[in-house]
Amino acid sequence: MAECVICHRRCEEITEALGLCAGCILADHTDTQFRAALSHRRSRERFHLPETVARGEGGIRCRHCANACKIELGQTGYCGVRRNEGGRLVGGDVSSAAVHWYRDPLPTNCVADWVCPASTAAGYPALTDIRGPEHGYHNLAVFYEACSFDCLFCQNWQFKYHSIHGPRASAAELAAAIEPRTRCICFFGGDPACQVEHALAAANLAREQREGRILRICWETNGSVSRQFLKHMAEVSLESGGCIKFDLKAWDEPLHRALCGVSNRPTLANFEYLAGLTSRRPDPPFLVASTLLVPGYVDADQVGKLSRFLAQLDPEILYALLAFHPSFELKDLGTTTRKQAIRCLEAAQAAGLSRVQMGNEHLLH
Repeated sequence: MAECVICHRRCEEITEALGLCAGCILADHTDTQFRAALSHRRSRERFHLPETVARGEGGIRCRHCANACKIELGQTGYCGVRRNEGGRLVGGDVSSAAVHWYRDPLPTNCVADWVCPASTAAGYPALTDIRGPEHGYHNLAVFYEACSFDCLFCQNWQFKYHSIHGPRASAAELAAAIEPRTRCICFFGGDPACQVEHALAAANLAREQREGRILRICWETNGSVSRQFLKHMAEVSLESGGCIKFDLKAWDEPLHRALCGVSNRPTLANFEYLAGLTSRRPDPPFLVASTLLVPGYVDADQVGKLSRFLAQLDPEILYALLAFHPSFELKDLGTTTRKQAIRCLEAAQAAGLSRVQMGNEHLLH
């Protein structure tokens, strides 16, 4: 049981990593901002990642994601993969990315599996030739080992060991991994935003190799990618039958900064942009939102606010609520309770959303 260093309240839903309760974080005082920022600096230091978003006065601006780092000569961006070598930015481009991939048998455990052509009859017969699960085929799961966020609850945090010094591969090498029984590619991580040029190049090469055959392109992202690249991501998914899945971490910006290190305003703006494209392909749904229910921090209030935002865009937007499992810096918290999950589901439905589901239910207690 940890204690909030500001209000001195003790609670099982306060993590020692922050030493702050949600109420004090939302009050957004200077001392809570400092404490939260310090937690992220300490966490990133052990992976030798830059402690803050690069803002060097003489640096080159990176335009891959919303952090828009200004990277000085010999320095690295917040993601750990983009760096300034000899006055030009390298890393995460077509020739080299921190990435690995594996084949995941279909149907797979996906945030969008309840509306996906790989699992259901959605999109038949244009985007799948099977009325139901695509047994015998696989998804190429492409994991980018860098991220534009610094989530203290990251479920895949081990990638941080490889952002700077891990193995690298070209877009052509990735595209060559496509096989006759590959039905879809999912770019995730980490996050593909930091290395989006590489991901888009690989997706285009793979589609050229499979021209005329089923190959859906999907993305799982925190939504921080620059708008110019987001437009290309949307087009390739719309055309191929894939989807874009946004992980909306929290609604209130102070809470998002405390948990994830950076602002969520660009993510919300990008989601609003994509919501304007959903009518172009209603089946299968093109856009999916999800939120991890972090005990003590991401509760029914946050879900309700996010849901009202989504419902104003389109009440039929798919929204998946995910159960939390203790991990990374928040390993001292418990799993999501069934009571919390029910409250969050009710909050989403009360906000006007008609297509909400609870994922990872086996974790609830």
